[in-house]
Amino acid sequence: MSNPRNGDTKPPCLPRNGLVKIPTQPNGLGSASITKGTPAVKNRLCQPSSVPAILSPALAHRSDLPIPSLASPLSLATLAGVSSPPSASLVGLNTSEGSEQPSPERLPGSPSERQLAVDEKILNRLFWYFSACEKCVLAQVCKAWRRVLYQPKFWVGLTPVLHTKELYNVLPGGEKEFVSLQGFAVRGFDGFCLVGVSDLDICEFIDNYPLSKKGVKSMSLKRSTITDAGLEVMLEQMQGVVRLELSGCNDFTEAGLWSSLNARITALSVSDCINVADDAIAAISQLLPNLTELNLQAYHVTDTALAYFTAKQGYTTHTLRLNSCWEITNHGVVNMVHSLPNLSVLSLSGCSKVTDDGVELVAENLRKLRSLDLSWCPRITDMALEYIACDLHKLEELVLDR
Repeated sequence: MSNPRNGDTKPPCLPRNGLVKIPTQPNGLGSASITKGTPAVKNRLCQPSSVPAILSPALAHRSDLPIPSLASPLSLATLAGVSSPPSASLVGLNTSEGSEQPSPERLPGSPSERQLAVDEKILNRLFWYFSACEKCVLAQVCKAWRRVLYQPKFWVGLTPVLHTKELYNVLPGGEKEFVSLQGFAVRGFDGFCLVGVSDLDICEFIDNYPLSKKGVKSMSLKRSTITDAGLEVMLEQMQGVVRLELSGCNDFTEAGLWSSLNARITALSVSDCINVADDAIAAISQLLPNLTELNLQAYHVTDTALAYFTAKQGYTTHTLRLNSCWEITNHGVVNMVHSLPNLSVLSLSGCSKVTDDGVELVAENLRKLRSLDLSWCPRITDMALEYIACDLHKLEELVLDR
């Protein structure tokens, strides 16, 4: 992606599944990674563009000081005349405080050049042109650069991804100590993705992250062993959470959802959780009156569940994604279009029992649709396209993969 200020481009940093992997560090936090919310923003995150020409003529004509370019994420560190650490991660302030960092007086060059290298006005503009990975490296160059880069504005929309093994440091005696999350708090992260965590890990996270009680708006738990008790404690303690994702979590039950879901949640994603069936949808419909977005991948949800949504949710819910809900048929589509008439985004991907008649119901009743995903629906034929073309005049996206 090219930057609007410059036509130059940079090869992508090879994201995998939307995640930017950061090299490992000895403190156990080195595998933290970050991701953006939308594909377009992921591309911008991974493919920063060239640095603007805001360097002084004195530096521009120095042959021994290369102008920063995105050919190397360390080129800005080279400009400052210091060697960068061999690796970096999205970690707290304590990561780099223990190492010796150069002060402006120790930088090479004339006083004016040294002053330029730490000029906060210039750095505030310059650092926007670097990816998140590069910012993590640049923050370790010196305290002045870290002070600028640790402003929350440079990390808006990024979500740290922490695996359970990265949450603890092993002490000399073999005991485990929860890592410091102060650096995350300074940068103002309001969303986290925790992978492979247990109830105890969740409690430790709440106790150690200063913003957990009110400042965290989004929580994602993947492949975790959280139980009903842990889910209840998390949503009770973290009063700011309005977006919740549970993926591959097989130890909580539908009863746990009944006891823990809170009306403040506006976006919920539940995928690949074996205990989720019709009763879970009943809990969601009755406990989340302000729900605007529901993403559901559940193999045991039937047509009955789609009739549970209330009249208020029919007014507020604009996004519904039913992925691989194999038991949903055209009868379920009837229940859905009458319960949620204001949908603008609908996915029936992998709902293999839905036929052309179901698509006709969608086209006739959901006239506000802007996005429709019918991928992996083998019973849909050309007739469905005719229904879509005749009735869905606001449609902007149509997915027919497979």
